[in-house]
Amino acid sequence: GVEDLRGTSFGCHRVYQWQRLWNCADNTGAKNLYIISVKGIKGRLNRLPSACVGDMVMATVKKGKPDLRKKVSRLASFARYFCDNTGVIVNPKGEMKGSAITGPIGKECADLWPRIASAANAIV
Repeated sequence: GVEDLRGTSFGCHRVYQWQRLWNCADNTGAKNLYIISVKGIKGRLNRLPSACVGDMVMATVKKGKPDLRKKVSRLASFARYFCDNTGVIVNPKGEMKGSAITGPIGKECADLWPRIASAANAIV
């Protein structure tokens, strides 16, 4: 199943849908991220891909600095920021492009992405 592909199952619901607009929580200059696909989801006919806390997704930058918006896609991992959906920009190896994260990140995300957890100011 999908849990085997991700490596770790936290038993969370996949509520972050495809083609959703998220806020960017790091200091790279991007403001809004638009989800294109979810990494590790093979899918089924007529079922839209969705993500869970700590999943890596491919996203484009919709609002932000012009040099970030020119690129076609970005890989992003996201964190819970109270009731707001936020994400950070990472490279394919999982290293953050920014140096700081505004707001706390979830414990599930910190377990999966220790490099992102080291830049966070709080883990919830």
